[in-house]
Amino acid sequence: MADKTDRGGPHAIRKITRRRVPGVSDPIDVHVGSRVRLRRTLLGLSQERLGEAVGLTFQQIQKYERGANRIGASRMYDLAHVLDVPVSFFFDDMPDEVKQRDAVPVSVTEDDEAAGAEPNPLNRRETLELVRAYYRITSARVRKRMFELVKAVARVEDAE
Repeated sequence: MADKTDRGGPHAIRKITRRRVPGVSDPIDVHVGSRVRLRRTLLGLSQERLGEAVGLTFQQIQKYERGANRIGASRMYDLAHVLDVPVSFFFDDMPDEVKQRDAVPVSVTEDDEAAGAEPNPLNRRETLELVRAYYRITSARVRKRMFELVKAVARVEDAE
C-alpha cells in the first residue's frame, strides 16, 4: 500500500532532490557563515574573540564563516547568544536560489573575489566599517544628516 504522503496531500513530505557534493560547501552553510561574519564584524569582534566566547579556535570560526564547516544546532544557539541575535538571523536575507534546494546557486568566495568576481556589497569590510562608524555617531540628528548626505551623493553619482 502506498504512503499517502507521496501523493501531495495536506501532510505531504517535501523531498530534496539535489544531493550534497562531498568537498563542496553547501550554499546554505555559506550563507549562514556569511551572516555570522556580518554580525561579528558589526560588533567589532575578531574571530579570535568570538572563538574564545564560544570555546573554539579562530580557525574554526574562519571555517564556519566560509561555509567550509557546517554549524550544528547547539553551536548556532551559542553563536546567536554571543552575537545577541535570534537564531533566525543566520537565515535572514537568504537568496531565493539558495532556498530552492534543487537549484545550483553561484556563491562568491574569497578565492572568487581575488579572481575579480564582485562580492555582495553588504559583506564587504568597507560597508561594515561604514555602518559601524555610522552607529558610533551619538547624535541622532547628525546621524540623520549623514544619512541624507550619503543618499544625495549617490543620487548625483547615478545622474552622471
